[in-house]
Amino acid sequence: MYSVRQWSVRHAGALDRIYRALEALLIRLAPLWRAIGYQRVEKPMAAVERTFKGLLFDCRMCGHCVLGSTGMSCPMNCPKQLRNGPCGGVRENGHCEVIPAMKCVWVAAYEGSRRIPGGIEKMRVLQVAADQRLQGSSSWLRVVREKTGAAA
Repeated sequence: MYSVRQWSVRHAGALDRIYRALEALLIRLAPLWRAIGYQRVEKPMAAVERTFKGLLFDCRMCGHCVLGSTGMSCPMNCPKQLRNGPCGGVRENGHCEVIPAMKCVWVAAYEGSRRIPGGIEKMRVLQVAADQRLQGSSSWLRVVREKTGAAA
């Protein structure tokens, strides 16, 4: 799984374009999601999201995805789950102090962000703490509801 995460960071530019296209498609389908009912769509959408994002990013399904602003490196893979940058324990070689065989997710985030237009600027945006109540829910549907003004 770790090697696929690293592949995703190396291909962050292409994955960001695909991610933005998927978001646009899901927003265009908002009338369908409303007609079916967000509650009914939540479980199957979360399953699809878990499958794809789990494969590509080792997604933890936090419900508040920030891959687009972290160079396609999921901060929830950090053993300390830091969402706004590295801890003080990043080793000289860029690896994690807790799991020395793993590159710090924030070092990877910086590398991936360099491959996305405006990616470094997006990393500078302060991320709110993960809302644990959203764990396991679809962040894709949450984004659609936020961007279309639909009720949660």
